[in-house]
Amino acid sequence: MSDALLDIEPGLAGLAPSVGDRLRGLRGPLHERILATVRAAMAAQGRSLTGGQGQGLALGVQTAVDTFVDAVADPARELTGTREVFHALGRTEYREGHRVDALRAVLTLGARDIWAFLVEHATAPAGADPGPAPADLYVIAGALFGYVDALAGAAAEGFLAEQRDTAQDWATTRRRLVTLLVQPDPPTGAVLHAAADAARWPLPATVAVCSVDGTDAEHVARGIGAGALAAVVGDAIRVVLPDPGTPGRLDRARQALVGRRATLGPTVQRQRARLSYRLSRRALALHQQGALGPDPVVSCDEHLLTLLTAWEPGLAGHLAGTVLAPLAGLRPTTRRALAETLHGWLRRQGQVVAVAEDLHTHPQTVRYRMRQLRGLFGPALDDPDARLLLTLALHQHPTGEPNRSGDG
Repeated sequence: MSDALLDIEPGLAGLAPSVGDRLRGLRGPLHERILATVRAAMAAQGRSLTGGQGQGLALGVQTAVDTFVDAVADPARELTGTREVFHALGRTEYREGHRVDALRAVLTLGARDIWAFLVEHATAPAGADPGPAPADLYVIAGALFGYVDALAGAAAEGFLAEQRDTAQDWATTRRRLVTLLVQPDPPTGAVLHAAADAARWPLPATVAVCSVDGTDAEHVARGIGAGALAAVVGDAIRVVLPDPGTPGRLDRARQALVGRRATLGPTVQRQRARLSYRLSRRALALHQQGALGPDPVVSCDEHLLTLLTAWEPGLAGHLAGTVLAPLAGLRPTTRRALAETLHGWLRRQGQVVAVAEDLHTHPQTVRYRMRQLRGLFGPALDDPDARLLLTLALHQHPTGEPNRSGDG
């Protein structure tokens, strides 16, 4: 908004001082006329001037009229105070759930009525208190409608500022609740309930935490719906899905996440939300490395073995390097062939023919390789614990050569 009415309508500088004085003399009836118009406009919107916002708007209208008639007499005076009044009214409009253009509609009707009032007085019969002369009305009209546009602009700025601040407050409130749910030390019941109440989120019995690439948490939550709570935690969006066992809820979440890389943590009791969060977080990191297949949206429950073996960076590589040490000195082609045979033999529980079919080779070749493997590994091939370790190592490193520099 301009700092002075003169900035809106420079022609005011050419008005005689008596014009402003006459306009000030019409202040009382102008108040009554405009308040009646505003009251009718608000009634048409289903609102009243008796409530808090109504009283504030009535005061704002009175302030706007006073400022305008005074500014016509002194067009260089600042309008900052009136602008702040309507900026505050715009904020209140948002808090009370009204539309951004509702106040502008009221102001527009008020401006038209002020203009009608001034025209009526300019053409008053002889003996009545005269208003502005017709020539002066054109200048005042330009000032009036520019002034009302400026007030409407200030109100719109206040509305949008309140909308932005409220959104930021909600984002902070939701992020705090998500953080409380997934933090290492579970909060007390009172703290969690208070945070849930502030976020207007009924605490569910069970949850599943999803990790999603991106930073547009609110957009993701809206897409999933069903009370999903989302916030950016760390380097990704974390979505807390309440009561995921509800029929269709997980399917809807999957559909909403199409086109994004995301991992769905397991369904757990609310008190164990951190477990679901940790699994989905680790799974997303592995997914970003290409370790969980081509599907963009994956379930942690379908990749538990990969999560287990890759949980601690370097551990799987160390495990493979230890239990597959007997293969280390072989030529690469021999090591690969023996590792594939051993992996198939462990998976098929020693069924040579089935292993041969899987490897597209002759059973005699499998038997020959197994004799070599028994010579390398000895009694370990008959020990259940050793076989489990071999299975885990070969799951991560099927060629028998661990990448010692990677996560494993």
